[in-house]
Amino acid sequence: MDSQSVLKDVFGYDHFRPGQRKIINHVLNGDRTLGIMPTGGGKSVCYQLPAIMFSGLTLVVSPLISLMKDQVDSLNEMNIPATFINSTLDYRDQEERMRYIESGAVKLLYAAPERIENPEFYSWLCQLPIDLVAIDEAHVLSSWGHDFRPSYLNIIDPLNQLPSQPAWLALTATATSRVQDDLVKILDIPDDNIVKTGFARDNIALKIERGVSKLPYVLNYVKSHKNESGIIYAGRRKDVDAIYEYLNEHGIKAGRYHAGLDDEERHQQQEDFLFDEVNVIVATNAFGMGINKTNVRYVIHFTIPGTIESYYQEVGRAGRDGLPAEAILLYTPADLRLHRFFIEQSEADDDYKRSLSEKLREMNQYAMTEVCLMRYILRYFGEITEENCGHCSNCLDNRETTDVTDDSQKVLSCVVRMEQKYGKKTVGRVLAGKADVASDWRNFGKLSTFGILHDWTLKSINEFIEYLTANGYLITTSGQYPLLRLTKKGAQVLKGQATVARKTVTIRVDQVKEIANDGTYDEKLFERLRRLRLDIAHAQDLPPFVIFSDKSLRDMSQKMPENANEFLAVNGVGNAKLERYGERFIELIKTYKNEQDEVKN
Repeated sequence: MDSQSVLKDVFGYDHFRPGQRKIINHVLNGDRTLGIMPTGGGKSVCYQLPAIMFSGLTLVVSPLISLMKDQVDSLNEMNIPATFINSTLDYRDQEERMRYIESGAVKLLYAAPERIENPEFYSWLCQLPIDLVAIDEAHVLSSWGHDFRPSYLNIIDPLNQLPSQPAWLALTATATSRVQDDLVKILDIPDDNIVKTGFARDNIALKIERGVSKLPYVLNYVKSHKNESGIIYAGRRKDVDAIYEYLNEHGIKAGRYHAGLDDEERHQQQEDFLFDEVNVIVATNAFGMGINKTNVRYVIHFTIPGTIESYYQEVGRAGRDGLPAEAILLYTPADLRLHRFFIEQSEADDDYKRSLSEKLREMNQYAMTEVCLMRYILRYFGEITEENCGHCSNCLDNRETTDVTDDSQKVLSCVVRMEQKYGKKTVGRVLAGKADVASDWRNFGKLSTFGILHDWTLKSINEFIEYLTANGYLITTSGQYPLLRLTKKGAQVLKGQATVARKTVTIRVDQVKEIANDGTYDEKLFERLRRLRLDIAHAQDLPPFVIFSDKSLRDMSQKMPENANEFLAVNGVGNAKLERYGERFIELIKTYKNEQDEVKN
């Protein structure tokens, strides 16, 4: 059986997503391969499909216990024998699974890196016919990554020495060019075997809301999306608790998740969210890694994340089914103080602290930019494009613009007159004409730009410098003391060859809109199918999205299949899903159609 047939018969998909076929061909050829694909881009199929075609075992290294269980449940639902071994199992269960794997009955084994470090477990692995080692969330191998896990590095040499000499596949969704270079070196992957499909998530509308009243905004948004699944991220536990209580006091049944809750409550809150018992969960960034819930329609960041990598990974938990989703960042500059405090209090070395400070600066500039938000993200990950996404808040921003060329030239001129040797704070104080920088050894008081913005507050000057940096007129150098430098774009403004326009700041009443049905499916039927899916999920103790994704249910609501062949044409329906659930879903669809016909007659 070829890979195309497996894709359709087992996974229920007619076509490969971008990059999948190329990665799978490399893997089937026994190559070492690196796949860089956006969250929701179909990374898991890249090792699950070859695992079916290989005669031996595929070892999946994953740091996330919750992801292991979801993946194994989903695979078993498709009649693909898979299991996991991790700390949730007692000794007897572990021994039983190991004997089962030795029998050759299992195609995929999920294990955490800490487990592989165990000498006895590694010795046992060496006796197995392992054809493929798949490393999920591979960015954690790199110290330049946003979630570095040293234990991942410790297993590379042992896995390289496996007697079966398996193929290797590393997968990640958030690799900057620096992280990519690191992974290639660590894993010894040839340049020809790097497959990048781009970081764009075309189905997610990125939005930044500046200066809104956060709690009322969140309440208004959640009420407008009451039948949709969403995640609200906050920076501190007390913020999570406050939002959670506020929503519940106003009639919203919400869950919460943070490290201050005991294990049992955290587990129950996560299960309630996965099983659609609550539609919205408020959480710190401890929540979501490995959550494979496909029908999350929105992610709200109540406080700004510390890095673009973290932000985009959390954003990627929305719209994993490919349907429209939104990601809203509620931005206030004061939120940056929390991150700066954590960086200063960290016990990390100075180089790592500087790296975190650089990443926070970039995140802040993203929040300040007026260019297309998706284009800004892509540029950060090294993907240069001049095309706008057309549906982010900046692309849709119809506020009037103000010409700020004159003020921009004052700032840019000051940077040049200070020989591009100083950072934002010092430049800002010179522009404001502060006495402490007027007469010291640097003689800034003699500059023609000293005090040129004396009627501005220091805060507004610094915000304007951030604006010019975020929009490409200035750049900041890396290092312990970041310096402001002019870009080519900034030099053109200074010479009078280009102008600068800025959107006017407006105070407005918050308005949020529900993501509307595009008219291609029957919404009433969709809701009935959701209820049937939930009943089955409860009976089998599985999250509803493991039964069918929302995308599959919408496709059913559009195609309304009445027999097995028509049901197989639904997106995400393979032979195993047809055999397990086809009859019940087809029967419901037939009943619904008969009811509709009776109403018409």
